[in-house]
Amino acid sequence: MELGRLRELLRQPIVALLHHGHKELPNICARLGLPPPPGEGSRRERMQASFATLADSDLPEVAERYLRAFAPSPSQRNAIQDVLWADMATPSIPKRFRREVAQALSADDLYIDVGHFDALLASIWVVENDPFAPLLGLEGATLRDEIERHVYRNQGDWTPAHLFAKLGAYECSDRRFALFLEGLASSDVRPDEPAQRQFVTRVNGVLRGCGAELREAETIGGYPSFNVVSLGEGVSGRPKNLIFASPVKPDLRFRDAVNNDIEIVSGADRVLVYDRPISADGLRWRELQAWWAECEGKEDAEAKKTLYKRLCDSLPKTSPPQQFLFRTFFETFGPAVPELPVPLPEVWLHWDPKTVRERGVQALARFRMDFLLLLPRGHRVVIEVDGQQHFADDSGRASPVRYAEMMAADRELRLVGYEVFRFGAAELDGSHDAKHIVRQFFLALFKKHGVSLRA
Repeated sequence: MELGRLRELLRQPIVALLHHGHKELPNICARLGLPPPPGEGSRRERMQASFATLADSDLPEVAERYLRAFAPSPSQRNAIQDVLWADMATPSIPKRFRREVAQALSADDLYIDVGHFDALLASIWVVENDPFAPLLGLEGATLRDEIERHVYRNQGDWTPAHLFAKLGAYECSDRRFALFLEGLASSDVRPDEPAQRQFVTRVNGVLRGCGAELREAETIGGYPSFNVVSLGEGVSGRPKNLIFASPVKPDLRFRDAVNNDIEIVSGADRVLVYDRPISADGLRWRELQAWWAECEGKEDAEAKKTLYKRLCDSLPKTSPPQQFLFRTFFETFGPAVPELPVPLPEVWLHWDPKTVRERGVQALARFRMDFLLLLPRGHRVVIEVDGQQHFADDSGRASPVRYAEMMAADRELRLVGYEVFRFGAAELDGSHDAKHIVRQFFLALFKKHGVSLRA
């Protein structure tokens, strides 16, 4: 991220907030996450001093707070967003394919609900002139006015390709273009599921040529929601049942196979089943905690403590390194944890009512994962902590067969879209260096997948 560029973009509009009175400046700074302003000096000097002492590492958080709280001009908003989005993992969609997407659409394909389409344009593009345009005699010259005339009133005057060009869709960042396509596919802009799916099919006919697609991620209000993802990345399909926090094979059965309803036959206190829809943001701690609070009938504060203890208790007592990784995650990210994807322990990937001995050569290679994270846009990350049992037989002697089985299971996971990361147990020895290793891993993982670390 270009932090120097971000500082320059923020300096003028934030200092301009000095129009608030002296007494309000500390509240303004606190609202933005800025250091407290000095008590002496003019309002401008106080705001400049506060901003000047802001650490580079805090700039992204201040930028996001500013965008939420103070509604800058569209051009300022877009410039700041482009810097914030620069490190986000977004599929590359070259200009050629953007043009081909536009050419594949007709004027009728742009929207069904004109109000939400107009709101989408205003939220992503610069469709208004500078607020001082009327003083310069530029009334009626905004892009919004042209869209009103040539897209809404006289539908068909502009082709989608011409509208995309006027918006700047061919030159914008990949992230902004992806958000535009996701918005066009949304149920707000086209409140008709067949129309949504027809639009997605048409756009994907082009996007797949550059290794991307609009993929169904979740259901919102009864309508599908779509995200732009890279082909070959993430796992197709949506999670329906997460069976986790159980170090022993659960005693399960389908209560209703048609509805995919699972019943815990015995040992209900030894297994958790999360059966709520997973959003496009993945499964975050606050969502897991809300589910737990409802299931257990607890208040949020109590649910937070008891859920953490329940997950810790599910970790194998014979694997201190696995326990260390889990605790270090929560110690590292503290206040940011509620908005982060949570590492779910002891997740059952495969469940077979028969034993490996009964199933024979057709037995599935891996039943349980040490940790699973459900990240944004369908990405699923498996974390394994490898102790001696992963590469040695029961007598402690090196076992090429056992190691080969583990590698084969990894290949199967990767081929269907999971990311698999392994830690050696010796890395997680409880030392300061071990904590640094865990911290740096999660920082890099979240950066790769565009997960914000700000509380």
